[in-house]
Amino acid sequence: MALGIAALVLSFGVLAAHFLFHGSMAMVAVSVFMPVLLFFPRRAVARVLQIALVLGAIEWVRTLVDLAQERMAAGAPYLRSMLILSVVAALTLACALVFRIPGMRKRYGLDS
Repeated sequence: MALGIAALVLSFGVLAAHFLFHGSMAMVAVSVFMPVLLFFPRRAVARVLQIALVLGAIEWVRTLVDLAQERMAAGAPYLRSMLILSVVAALTLACALVFRIPGMRKRYGLDS
């Protein structure tokens, strides 16, 4: 369970860094706030965090497409960037599955 929580916090931290790099302070604040919700063991919290992680993965895919297009247009190598962002998107999406861990299911009332 602790590893799952650490993965969630890390995912939101990386998203916050991404938004900070792009100057989106509102999204930085949202990304930093999301892990705080883990202190409230409610079913709705689990669902909100899962939705936020899915949206975060979509943001990574959007960024991947934009970056790949820019690098291709400039004639720069793009394969490594696409691979890295694909892995980040997949891991962010996988973090939404943390709430399937039995301890997390019990804590957030997802068993019923």
